Amino acid sequence: MLTSKRRAELRSEANTLETTLMVGKGGVTDSVLAEAATQLEARELVKGRVLESAMLTAREASDAICEALRADGIQCVGSKFVIYKKSEKKAQEAARQARAIQKKASNPVRRGAQERRRKARDEREKRNEYFRQAAIQAAIDRRNGGK
Repeated sequence: MLTSKRRAELRSEANTLETTLMVGKGGVTDSVLAEAATQLEARELVKGRVLESAMLTAREASDAICEALRADGIQCVGSKFVIYKKSEKKAQEAARQARAIQKKASNPVRRGAQERRRKARDEREKRNEYFRQAAIQAAIDRRNGGK
C-alpha cells in the first residue's frame, strides 16, 4: 500500500509520461495484462488509456489491471489512468548503482590505510614464500649431501 505522499510523487512523475498502454473494445484481455506486466517490470510506472469503443471506464480498467497484476492504481482522469508496481529488477539495479557510488565516494584515509595493509600483507607473503623455498632447497641439499 502506498502512502499519499508517495502517490503524489508518482502522479507528478506520470505527468511527463507518454500513454503506452491502450485498452480497446475487447476490454482488459490477457494480451493487455501481459503488456501491462511487461511495461510495469521495465518502468514501474505506466500510463494507460481506455479507448471510446471500450465499454469500460478508466477506473474500471485500472482496477481490473491492478487486481490481476497486484499493482497500485495511482490516478484516473478522464479516459487515462496511471498504475504502479515496484519492480524487483529495477530495485536490484538501483541498489547496485548505490553500492558503486558509495564505493567510489569512500573515505580516502580509510582507502589509504587499506592499501597499506594490503601491501604489507603482500610483502609478508612474498617473504614467507622465499623462506619456504629456501628451507625446501636446504632440505634437498642436506639429503643429497648426506648420501
